[in-house]
This record gives sequence, C-alpha cells and structure tokens, in this order.
Amino acid sequence: MTAAVLDRGHPAAAWRATLRGPVPATLLTLLAVAVLATGVLPVVRPGAVLAGLAAAALAVGTDWLTRATPSAVRTVVVPLAGTASVVLLHAGTQSPALFLLALAPASALAGTAQHLGRQARAIDRLQTEQAALLEQVQSRADELDQASRILAARAQTMTSVIDAVTEQSIIGTDPDGTIRVWNPGAEKLLGLPRADVVRRRSILDFHLAEELEDALGHADDVDGLRALVQTAEEQGSDVRDWTYVGADGRQRTVSVAVTPRTDDRGVHAGWNFVGTDMTDVRATERMKDQFVSLISHELRTPLTSILGYLELVLDDDDRTLTDEQRQYLATVQRNADRLLRLVGDLLFTARVEAGQFTLQSEDVDLVAIVRAAEDTARVAATGAGVELRVEAPAEGLVVAGDPVRLGQACDNLVSNAVKFTPSGGSVTLAVTTGWQSPDGAVTPDERPGAVPVAQLAVRDTGIGIPNDEQGKLFTRFFRASTAQRNAVPGVGLGLSITKAITTAHGGTLDLVSVEGEGTTFTLTLPRDIR
Repeated sequence: MTAAVLDRGHPAAAWRATLRGPVPATLLTLLAVAVLATGVLPVVRPGAVLAGLAAAALAVGTDWLTRATPSAVRTVVVPLAGTASVVLLHAGTQSPALFLLALAPASALAGTAQHLGRQARAIDRLQTEQAALLEQVQSRADELDQASRILAARAQTMTSVIDAVTEQSIIGTDPDGTIRVWNPGAEKLLGLPRADVVRRRSILDFHLAEELEDALGHADDVDGLRALVQTAEEQGSDVRDWTYVGADGRQRTVSVAVTPRTDDRGVHAGWNFVGTDMTDVRATERMKDQFVSLISHELRTPLTSILGYLELVLDDDDRTLTDEQRQYLATVQRNADRLLRLVGDLLFTARVEAGQFTLQSEDVDLVAIVRAAEDTARVAATGAGVELRVEAPAEGLVVAGDPVRLGQACDNLVSNAVKFTPSGGSVTLAVTTGWQSPDGAVTPDERPGAVPVAQLAVRDTGIGIPNDEQGKLFTRFFRASTAQRNAVPGVGLGLSITKAITTAHGGTLDLVSVEGEGTTFTLTLPRDIR
C-alpha cells in the first residue's frame, strides 16, 4: 500500500490533493486569459502569447484527463507544459506578474517529488519484506528438506528391518486386503516373490475359504477379510492360528498376529499380518497329546489291578504277613497311588486339550473346601516343619462350582505351597469376598460396574519364582529353576490343571512371587448374591 493510498482518508491529505490537482492551474490559466483579454498586460509579441496560452491549455487539459489515473504523462508533461507556458507568456508580455502562473507547475513538481519519495520508501519497505519472506521460504524449504530426508531414512530403516526378517512372514495390506508389503519371510513361507504379489494379490488368496466361513459364523454372506480382522478391529490386535496356502498348494498352520495400520495422520490405512509357521510345532503337540492319552489309558488299567491286589493282600486277615512285609507292601501301595494320581492328571490335561472337560456344578462352601485341603496337607506340613494357617469367615462362603474339581485345585495350591516352603516357614490360606471391576481389580467395597467375587489366596514364605519364569508357570510340564535347584519333586502338571479348573469356573488365577521371599496364588471366582 503506497503513501498516496494511505493519504486518501485524511482531510489534510484531501486538501493537498486538491491544491496539487488541475483546479489551481485552471484558475490561474483563466486569470491569465482574462488579464490578457482586457489589456491589463500589454502584448509585445502576440505569437509568444498564443504559444504560451496553448501550452497552458495543454497542461490543464492533460491534468484534467489524467487526474484519476496518475501516470508518467501527468507527472512529466503537465509540469513541463505549465513551465513552458509561463516562459512563453512572459516573453510575449515582458511582465514579471505572469510568473505567478509558475505556482501550478511548481506545486505539481513538488507533489511529483513527494509522490516519488513515497514510492521509493514503499519500494524499500516491500524489498525488505520480500527479503524477509524469501528468508522464511528458504528456512521452510530447508526444514521440509530435512524432514523429507528423515522420513526417507526412517522408511529405509523400516524396509531394512522388514527385509531382515526371514523366519516370519510380514504382510501389509490396504483396507480392502490388497497386499502392499511382502517380506522375504512371506516369500519363503508361501513361495511367491514380491513382484508377483504386491498390488496384484489379496491376503484372502492365501487362506482357506471354508476356514474363513467357519470363523465368521455365517456362510450365507461371507466377508473373508472381516473374518480375518474383526477381532483386531474391535480389540486392537488378534493372535490365532490360520491355515496358509502356498503357491504349490501346500497348507501350513501359521500363528498370525493381526494389527490395524494407520498413516502419518492417524487415519486407518490397512492391516498388518505377522505370521509364524507353527505346522511342525502343532503336529508335535498333537502327537504328544495322543501319546499322553494313550500311555495314560494303558497305565491306568494295570495300576488299578495292582492296587486292587495290594488291597486284598493287606486286608486279608487269613494270611500272615510280617511287619516288614506289610511295610514293603504299604510302600508299593503308596507309590502306586502316586502313579495313579499322575496318570489321572495326564488324562485330565488330555481332556482339557480335547475340549471334553465338563463340570458338575452345585452350591459349594469354599470355606469347607479350604478346611478339607488344610486337613489333607496337615501331615505333610507338620513333617516339613511348615506352619499351616487358615483365615476364613466362620459362616462360610458359597459359590457355584464343581466341589470335586475345586477341591482338586485347592489341594494343588496348598500342596505346592508346602513343598516349596523350607522348614520354619508358613503357609496361609485366606478366603475373602470382594468386588471385581471390569479392569480386573478387586476391592473389598462395592463400586459401580463391579461384580461380586470370592477369593482364595494361598500365601507361602517359600523359595519363590524368578520373574522371567512366572509367565510359563501354568504351562504343562514346566518346572521353575528354583524347584529344580532345590530338588523339589513334581512333574509340572498341578498348576496347569488348577488353571484349567479355574478358567472352567469363569474365574482367574493370579500369581505374585518374589524369589527368596515367597509366593501368593489368588483364585478368584464369581459369587452370586441372592
């Protein structure tokens, strides 16, 4: 915005514009014509006077014609023509009074000079602003260039990491399932190079259609991609086994972790499928389960027979046995019972894996279950020098469940606590009530959204469990390193069985342990308030 434009809104500026405009020159020219016409001033040279009047008329006319649009014509021609008219009129009349006509061109020249000054200052200011803008643009360009390099480096790093994974398949797709990322692990697993897959194939091309139908639950209107991503869409991630079909038609059992993918604006951009080939692992697990089930059945029958005959021998009063013989047979019977319990545990785990585990549910007094477990473990605890305590409400605590299975779970927890507690330690069985919120936290007081629960906590002051092993503790046949170092007997089935029983009752089994200080197992069961 120039100074001329800024001046338009002020009264003083309006007067200055009027004085510098065509009005003064017009009035002075008319005055000169009137003076010359009346003979007030003598005309010495008529030709010069006529030429001067013509120059004045040119200056005034040009001034009026160009007043609305200032230009070089107005700023140059008008002052020059006005000055020439003054000179010519003075030459034609020899009267110094006509120099008054020079006021108009002088004013015009002064206005022109001021106008040019304002324009020069405006140009300087615009040049300064332009330089600042150019500097800002250059700075932004440098920042953009740096950000682009960082993004390119990150993309290259991510690509390098993905390409470095060869034992797991990493597949990224668009929201519609079209494959965009295909790493060497996917090439190895499914037998297709990246160029043949990216932007050409869908993730659904490598899945069994019938498996997707079964997963979705309705075959009439099947959206295969929805079957794959529905859980991940609702919960943020999903890990389960799927059957991948390779380029050669070979089927592989793959544990697939599905997660949603977003772009740099946080907008959903597709899905990530990270797969681990579990074909051999699952086959080995099935063989192991079949072996356990078969061997357990084959051992159960002869063991039952052995125990039956031992009972007949020991209970037959007609046969004379020495005390030493009875002691030997009692040892045989005790070990046969132990072996039979182990076989029973193996069969139980096989039924759980096969989905054949059922409960005979009824109202059960959890306090009575705990008291029975205390009686069972009392002899072993006394022999090991371990104090056994029970903290439970005198009126009892009723839950819905299978009394046999709940008793088995409680026995497992108590016997483990006694086994893993050195002499002089203690084991405490505590039964309490509480309220469990949706996030799993249990408090003694009722809160909005919480449900009533019963809790059985078994606390010991034993050898504890290392932190890095606690996540594996409920796995079949797993034994903690502390148990192995201290030569504590066991096969690693009790806790996996207890976990299965707890889950079947709709409860949870939690663990808190510090190596060298002790362990607490907390069994939480739903409680019906009537």
